[in-house]
Amino acid sequence: MTRALIVEDDLKLARLIAQYLGQHGFLVTQVHRGDAVLAAVRASAPDIVVLDQMLPGRDGMQVCRDLRAVSPVPVLMLSARGENVDVILGLEAGADDYVAKPVEPRVLLARMRALLRRPVQWLAEVPRLAFDALEIERSSRTVVLEGRPVDVTTMEFEMLWALASRAGTVLTRDDLLNAVRGVDFNGLDRSVDVCIGRLRRKLNDNPRDPARIKTVWGRGYLFARAREQRSAPC
Repeated sequence: MTRALIVEDDLKLARLIAQYLGQHGFLVTQVHRGDAVLAAVRASAPDIVVLDQMLPGRDGMQVCRDLRAVSPVPVLMLSARGENVDVILGLEAGADDYVAKPVEPRVLLARMRALLRRPVQWLAEVPRLAFDALEIERSSRTVVLEGRPVDVTTMEFEMLWALASRAGTVLTRDDLLNAVRGVDFNGLDRSVDVCIGRLRRKLNDNPRDPARIKTVWGRGYLFARAREQRSAPC
């Protein structure tokens, strides 16, 4: 099921949106404060966020900027403010789409599905990724797991960044080889499997049943957005 995070302080509206999306194949988590969004994203690893602009705790514009610093998740901003300047500000804050209230549920669903069809693209300036207890810092090339630094080679870091920055997407061995080309690169597909094995050990990912870096047989590897045992129930 597609996972959606609804950030809306109007409890009745949030409940109605969640109910409608649930009827159309979405697994929905609700948050009603802006300052709770990042924690909810890390816990539930949504495929899309529907974000109200006016929120207690932290306004939607700032929340959107916060999200863009750590996640590529599509953001649809939903707001009672529908003037052109509001739309421009929302998009410049990092929203992928902006919908004015009131909105027909069918229109909201169609806009969400349109965003989900777009390929997720990571921008080079995204400085940091966070998944559960794992943090990856691009500029310093550091990896921290449960508060402790993880010693990784340059090749391991580049491969981990390639996987984590496209979390939820299967990357082929060719994709991963291209990501590390010129970095301890020997031109052999087997080097990918060896590197993945080392990363799993260093990230405490059970090689027999990995929860973080998964093997997709016949296709490649996938970095899970959240460890399965820590996924938040809806």
